Amino acid sequence: MNILVIGGGAREHALCHALSRDPAVSALHCAPGNAGITEVATVHPVDATDGAAVAALAAEVGAELVVVGPEAPLVAGVADAVRAAGVPVFGPSAEAARLEGSKAFAKEVMAAAGVPTARSYVCTTAEEVDRALDAFGPPYVVKDDGLAAGKGVVVTDDAEAARAHAAGCDRVVIEEFLDGPEVSLFAVTDGETVVPLRPAQDFKRALDGDAGPNTGGMGAYSPLPWADPKLVDEVLASVLEPTVAEMRRRGTPFSGLLYAGLAITSRGVRVIEFNARFGDPETQVVLARLRSPLSALLHAAATGALAELEPLVWSDDAAVTVVVASEGYPAAPRTGDPIEGLAEIAAEDGPESYVLHAGTRRDEDGRVLSAGGRVLSVTATGGDLAEARRRAYRSVERVRLAGSHYRTDIAAKAAETA
Repeated sequence: MNILVIGGGAREHALCHALSRDPAVSALHCAPGNAGITEVATVHPVDATDGAAVAALAAEVGAELVVVGPEAPLVAGVADAVRAAGVPVFGPSAEAARLEGSKAFAKEVMAAAGVPTARSYVCTTAEEVDRALDAFGPPYVVKDDGLAAGKGVVVTDDAEAARAHAAGCDRVVIEEFLDGPEVSLFAVTDGETVVPLRPAQDFKRALDGDAGPNTGGMGAYSPLPWADPKLVDEVLASVLEPTVAEMRRRGTPFSGLLYAGLAITSRGVRVIEFNARFGDPETQVVLARLRSPLSALLHAAATGALAELEPLVWSDDAAVTVVVASEGYPAAPRTGDPIEGLAEIAAEDGPESYVLHAGTRRDEDGRVLSAGGRVLSVTATGGDLAEARRRAYRSVERVRLAGSHYRTDIAAKAAETA
C-alpha cells in the first residue's frame, strides 16, 4: 500500500515510524514532514491546510491512503478534498471535525448523546464570563471555543487570570472543575463500527509535579496499572459509541480517530474534551504497543470496513515518552539551535528506545536544528513502566540542545505502584 501522511510533528513521525515497519506498506510519503521523518519516508513540501494541494499531491505520488495527522487541516476540510478526489482518507470531514474545532459544538453533541461531561456555559461577553466564574467557583476552567494547538485551556484559582484568558478569546466555554486523574482514550471508527485502542495518560504541565503552564504535552505512558480493567469497555459504551451514533444521526458521520480526554472523577467517568485526531504525545506510547498492522486499521476505517477487521493485538510491554522542549517553551520558544546526541541514541540504546522528531529541520549542512517548542520526544518500551522509564531517560540524557528542558517525573508514580 502506498500511503501519504499529512503533518510534520511527533505524532506524524510516530505514525510514519509504525507504518515504515508494516510489511503491507510499499511506499511511504509525508508532507511536509520534519528532519526525523526524512529517515523513514519521502517528504514533500505542501501547505497542509490546502485541500486542493494535498489532493493533488496524493494523485502525484499515487497514494492509496491519505492519513491526515493534525487538527487544523481536518477543520479546514482537507479530508473532504481528498475524498472528493477519490482517494481513501483517514480523518473526519470538516463538519465532523467540529467535535474538536468547537468546544461548544462538542458539548451540544454530548448533551444530545447522553455522554457524561462537566456542566458548562458558553460565553461571549465579559458579563457572561463573570456569571459563569461565579457559578462554578475555583478552580476555574476556561477553554477557548476554537483550535488553540493544545494551549487554549486555562485551569487556575486566580479569577483575574481566568478573566484575562477569556478576554483574549472570541468565545469561551467555562465549565466546572473535574477532580480525579485524567486518561486519554483513542478510538478508530468508520462512522459505524468503533474500535478502541489502549488508554494512556499524558502530562500537560511544563514542570515536574504538574507545576507551570499548560503545554501541548510533556510526556505520556501506557498502560495504566491503576485504571479499572473495565474502563475501556465502559467508555466505549457510554461515550464513544453514543457520540459516533449521534454524529451519524445528524448526517455528519465521524470517520477517523476520535480522541476522548477523560477525567475519572468521584462521580464516575466524565469527558473533558474530544479531539478529531491522534494526540501528541499519547500516540507515541499507544502505537509503540500496537502489534497489529497499522495500515490495515487505518485503511479499514477509511473504507468502511472496520467490522471485518481482526481484533487488534497488543504488546504486554509498557511504553513511556518524554518530550524535550526548547528554551522558553511554552511562552516564547527559541529555535535554530543544533541538536546533538541523536546518533548515539540510535547506535547505543537499541530498538527499545528511539527518537521521534517534532519541531526540527535540517540546515544546508545536514545538521538537525530545533524548529519549534516541543522539539522531539524519546519513546522507550520495557517489560514494565520502571524499565521503560529507565530506557527513556537514559536516551533523553544523551540529547544535547542548548537551554532545553524536560520533565523528570513522567510515569514515576505509576511505575511505583505497578
